[in-house]
Amino acid sequence: MTDDHVPEGRELMKTRRVAVFGAALAVAATVTLAGCGGGGGGGGDDKAGDKPSASAPHTTPAASKDSGGGDDPSASAAPVLAQLKGEKSMVVTINSATRDDGGFVTVQGVLTNNGDSSFNATAWAGAEVAVQKSGASVAGAVLIDESGKKRYYVLRDTEGKCLCTMGLIMIKPNETRPFFAQFPAPPAATTQVDFELPTMPPAKITISEG
Repeated sequence: MTDDHVPEGRELMKTRRVAVFGAALAVAATVTLAGCGGGGGGGGDDKAGDKPSASAPHTTPAASKDSGGGDDPSASAAPVLAQLKGEKSMVVTINSATRDDGGFVTVQGVLTNNGDSSFNATAWAGAEVAVQKSGASVAGAVLIDESGKKRYYVLRDTEGKCLCTMGLIMIKPNETRPFFAQFPAPPAATTQVDFELPTMPPAKITISEG
């Protein structure tokens, strides 16, 4: 991605996932959890002064504003499945988790910087070497199916880049940016999973049918 203020749209998501379906499933399949303790790749390394937390599902307006201002079609009211509040006053609001045709779950929402300095999402890419090409992104996000004792990582293309929003640098104070991430879909009977993102607390979300 060359423009770090413009997330990939729904059209691009569908095009990319068709092209990389085989490769993505080969490198980003599920991993059986040993004890399913819920620790995961999410919020274990939070800074001491930042007290991350996750709120319960509710419905509020999900305002989306860029530093450039102006009208934004995503500024309308949207359901809120969960909110994650973590380091440097960053808030991750999840608006949808949709099971798509082809065995994918697409999580979408907005990122809001409530702090007083710019934020770069380098830590959110996670520690996995295979997705470091994604750069500042939500490549480190994970869905955890506690009942099935499985963990689902963000899918990636043949170049090792995540099927997710990249270029998440210089998120200015009071700025909000949309994001998405695609995962292999859990079994149809699984409707609730935990969403985890490095440095943030886990949050339970409900998967809906697309």
